[in-house]
Amino acid sequence: MAGEELVELKFRLFDGTDIGPSKYSPATTVGSLKEKILTQWPKDKENGPKTINDVKLINAGKILENNRTLAESRLPVGELPGGVITMHVVIRPPMSDKNSGKLQDDSPRNSRCSCSIL
Repeated sequence: MAGEELVELKFRLFDGTDIGPSKYSPATTVGSLKEKILTQWPKDKENGPKTINDVKLINAGKILENNRTLAESRLPVGELPGGVITMHVVIRPPMSDKNSGKLQDDSPRNSRCSCSIL
């Protein structure tokens, strides 16, 4: 059946390097793709993701959800039969040190104003 054909994907990292291409079943979940990315992440790259929650996969401008399958997540626009689909990988920046107590959110509700009104 045409719906059972394997999907060939490569994952483009922030610096333009690729992981893959490899072929996957349409029943493969986005979460398992992220696990594959974690295991194949280049060791020479700094600030690699630690968990699948640190990774976002983007296909045709759409952020893919972990629990959805490739079949549910694919956008047929621009796909050629037998072609390789490039998905972009975005990693979450490292969080601030929990021991320092500093929050990344520096919105006004978290800061104190030391100015006086005359």
